Amino acid sequence: MKFLFTAFLAMILGIAAAQPMQYRNPILSGFYPDPSICRAGDDYYLVNSTFVYFPGLPIFHSKDLVNWKQIGHALDRPEQLKLDGAGVSAGLYAPSITYHNGKFYLVCTNVSDIGNFVITADHPAGPWSNPVSLPNMPGIDPSIFFDDNGDGYIVWNSDPPDNKALYEGHRAIRMMRFDEKKLTVTGEHKILVNGGTDLSKKPIWIEGPHLYKKDGWYYLMAAEGGTEFNHSEVIFRSRNVDGPYVPYERNPILTQRHLDPNRSNQVTSTGHADLVETKDGKWYAVFLGCRPYDDDHYNTGRETFMAPVQWKDGWPHILEGDQAVQLFYPVPFPQTTVSVKNPYSNPVQFTDDFNNKKLDFRYIFLRTPREQWYSLTEKPGELMMNLRPETVSGKAQPAFIGFRQQSANCLASTRLKFTAKSPNEKAGIVLFQNETHHYFLCISVDAGKPVVQLFKSSADSLVMLEQGPIPGGAAELSVKVNGPTISFRYKNGKDWKELNTIADARFLSTHTAGGFVGAIIGLYGSSMGQKTSSKVYFQQVSYSDLSKQ
Repeated sequence: MKFLFTAFLAMILGIAAAQPMQYRNPILSGFYPDPSICRAGDDYYLVNSTFVYFPGLPIFHSKDLVNWKQIGHALDRPEQLKLDGAGVSAGLYAPSITYHNGKFYLVCTNVSDIGNFVITADHPAGPWSNPVSLPNMPGIDPSIFFDDNGDGYIVWNSDPPDNKALYEGHRAIRMMRFDEKKLTVTGEHKILVNGGTDLSKKPIWIEGPHLYKKDGWYYLMAAEGGTEFNHSEVIFRSRNVDGPYVPYERNPILTQRHLDPNRSNQVTSTGHADLVETKDGKWYAVFLGCRPYDDDHYNTGRETFMAPVQWKDGWPHILEGDQAVQLFYPVPFPQTTVSVKNPYSNPVQFTDDFNNKKLDFRYIFLRTPREQWYSLTEKPGELMMNLRPETVSGKAQPAFIGFRQQSANCLASTRLKFTAKSPNEKAGIVLFQNETHHYFLCISVDAGKPVVQLFKSSADSLVMLEQGPIPGGAAELSVKVNGPTISFRYKNGKDWKELNTIADARFLSTHTAGGFVGAIIGLYGSSMGQKTSSKVYFQQVSYSDLSKQ
């Protein structure tokens, strides 16, 4: 009997030991679109788009491609980033990061200001230089490539030949020489791809290009099909850097558009990929994808996923045939990765009591702050915000400090001290997708008495959904998102009280609201167009992923 038990135990332990350690997708959950990645020795660095949010372009670091830590933002000084008056889906489009000869280069597009630009740094944590404009290459999605001999090139998405579109979505990929010392482009525009993989089929939105070199071949990889459900990634190659580039006959090398829309754990809209080679010769792709909860509705925006890449017959393969993006893959370095503890991959949990002198990297502002209207030191342990006349419905800068919704099922709450002096003064928590699509749960005053209020935005105003009395002073507010629904609670004392309103979360989805961003949960206070000296003090904020997986 003892022998049988010992054998059974050994079998169980053997099975457990045989299970490979896995990482979880997405590796950056929530609104982290358009990933670009590079390796510098044993270190990996990743950057994402931020559109109209400040600071711009978060920089992440990893030693093993699965445990990621944010180390800063590339554009964290107001003089680096002009976003004034820009809509939420304007601002900074797809960045690309490159390491060459001990220096890091980052190119990006500010569609609301200087267009394409380049910045540099000796270390990705910064400081990064002020942007240098690249005015001779109009378009978006630039990417730098350095050849073996040190020659530099930039490829980007541009207008088609002679700026004459043959159909809606007709674009091209162009290339120019890049001077790394003068930080400028030189020479003629060279068209590498016209339209996409097959111009006769009218391919749309060829974009997000990257160049690589392997085994004497130059590979040009780009997204095709638009950044929604039909998104894909395609590959071309040439023996010469300036072409001609021949498309792979088995394109696309990444898409999910042909799979059953009713499958479980579906990931959609995959594309806008970048490749990285590890020191031991493995290849991985990072790419954006979306996790819908209901008929292509997703509030978390476009997220960053990662998958291994296989090279077959001289071509890279990310997914093939009916393969679906997996939520779990074996870790790239099982010999050295002790555990997977990625704070940016679900389940995301955090609590902030505002005891630090600086905001955590996870927080972002709407547009570039030009005034110091908040403080973490006025009252240690509290985030003070001056109420501003500006609102999230406009295109100026409101008193708003937010963080990303990172799961379709989540709970966010805040504890605050606020006494409104007039009905125009409101402070609380906002679920924000864009200027015309948000919910605002707040404390205010009505007929001289403190109230809790819930608003829904419309095209030109706020519509009150519910109001109730609440004792003055400190209060707690909570929003719970459960896929397509949102519930709201408040507390002043011991017990939470539920609002009657169950809101439609699909109102905040990209499918409904449009644009390129994901939902942001914001700490927010406004005097709704009137000047005031009132302040709100946030004492704590917390976020919990409520997903079952």
